Amino acid sequence: MTTGWHISDDLRDGYLAGTLGTALALSVDAHLGGCARCRASVPYDGDWLEASWGRLETELIRPRPSWSERLLRLGGVPGHVARLLSATPTMSRAWTVAVVAALAFAVLAARQQADLLPAFLILAPVLPLTGIALAYGPRVDPAHELMAATPLAGPRLLLTRATAVLAVATPLALIASPLLPAPPGLSAAWLLPSLAAASGCLALSNRLPVPIAALAVGGLWLAVVGTGRLTGGWLAPFEPAAQVAYGLIVLSSSFHLYRLSIK
Repeated sequence: MTTGWHISDDLRDGYLAGTLGTALALSVDAHLGGCARCRASVPYDGDWLEASWGRLETELIRPRPSWSERLLRLGGVPGHVARLLSATPTMSRAWTVAVVAALAFAVLAARQQADLLPAFLILAPVLPLTGIALAYGPRVDPAHELMAATPLAGPRLLLTRATAVLAVATPLALIASPLLPAPPGLSAAWLLPSLAAASGCLALSNRLPVPIAALAVGGLWLAVVGTGRLTGGWLAPFEPAAQVAYGLIVLSSSFHLYRLSIK
């Protein structure tokens, strides 16, 4: 096709005007790719073409770093790791805004009615779980196949991304805690349960898909809260004895994750 015929003037004009049918336009396009003579007969604006290639290079070959990638680099994170982390679905503005909105709603509700204070304490450990569930996996990450080909793929990538999720969700909850109508010890009582839930989810993800592990741990947390409500009130899961148990879970899960990371 590229050597037996050449594009006539009428055919070229129709191609440039966009009036050809799909099949004919595709044939002309394929012919132009292999015929230098016909390609030279197609007029073009050299400045426009150069500017167009420049825009493509900026967007596809050297994309502009996202806000999260720039922040990570400012914090001393190596460039390749920062780009890897910035592709995490939960590092998007939408997820961050959702976390802020959820925390703000819980704080406002508690300030309006002190009986709603447990709502914040119960919600805070769930937010990192949600982020971890959306941090890695073929069903939630559009770049999963690409990431799976990197040296960090697998448990190491999940741990890296989960750390980034915690680095966003935990400080936001810490900032919100002093706004609660409660003494400092109680307003921070969500921290160890949150760390226990996150570390337990990561440890369990070695055997289960990450979203299922997060759902299982989240369900277990709600069961603990519900049991505490029936036996000693909403604040029972945040008392000192329970905090010791959460601390032990964090230590054992962290040891398990360390062993996974060095394999």
